[in-house]
Amino acid sequence: MYRAIAQNKRNTVLIVLVFLLLVGALGFLGGYLAGNVSIGVIVLVVAIGYAVLQYFTAARQATAIAGGVEIDRTTEPRLWRTVENLAIATGMPMPRVYVVDDPSPNAFATGRDPEHAVVAATTGLLGIMDDQELEGVMAHELGHVRNYDIRVSTMVFGLVVAVGLIADVLLRISIFSGLSGRSRNDNNGGGNPILLVAGLVAVIVAPIAAVAVQAAVSRQREYLADATGAMTTRHPEGLARALEKLSAYGRPMRTQNSSMAHLWIADPMRPGVMDRLFSTHPPLPDRIARLRGSLDRF
Repeated sequence: MYRAIAQNKRNTVLIVLVFLLLVGALGFLGGYLAGNVSIGVIVLVVAIGYAVLQYFTAARQATAIAGGVEIDRTTEPRLWRTVENLAIATGMPMPRVYVVDDPSPNAFATGRDPEHAVVAATTGLLGIMDDQELEGVMAHELGHVRNYDIRVSTMVFGLVVAVGLIADVLLRISIFSGLSGRSRNDNNGGGNPILLVAGLVAVIVAPIAAVAVQAAVSRQREYLADATGAMTTRHPEGLARALEKLSAYGRPMRTQNSSMAHLWIADPMRPGVMDRLFSTHPPLPDRIARLRGSLDRF
């Protein structure tokens, strides 16, 4: 497990670099299609600045998108006490705790490191979990914090949004440049339809690739957080029962946002044809089976 945690930290740097390269490539492609290569340089510089900004602000963005409200020991004592006890047991700083008013049972963790961590649970989760199950869920979320999953998940959240926005802008540039190129072609032979088609394909494929990376990263980290949570509580059955309830009572969240789907303990999105390929979470039955088997399998 500790090797996996070290690998998580290295993957944080790798994933950020991959996304920056992807954003830079999109920027230079847009500059080429628009006939101004300097656009690529500008996009890359802005992307780097955006990545730095996301590092410090993505947690606030995630809680705002989810509609979370920060609580203390007086406003939601059961959840606060559970998180506080787990933080003391693991020697972690007490994270900020939020509640999301949503009937769908779910929870997430975010932040850039254990000193700046946030954990949140929905009202639906608090309503159906007993104390052991709630402890299992929050131990899972604090497992993401201890494993530094929250750092890479937070960065991926922001960079997936960035890739989507840039791809949308470049798609419009491609269409516009295609129309302009056709006009120039009519007048003086300019325009290259092959390059235009390649550009359109690139800006369509880029956000799909970003979501695929987001999903692949998240699935492995969910298994590791399950193991960390089970080792923290020394009671894997509590988390296993909680996951069974998430499977039985789960429903799509009222406010859905694909860019932060990987942050939740259970997939908050509506299932679709491509659900298996692009799901940000491994199947709940697989996770339950691992919890009820040997912890060495993690």
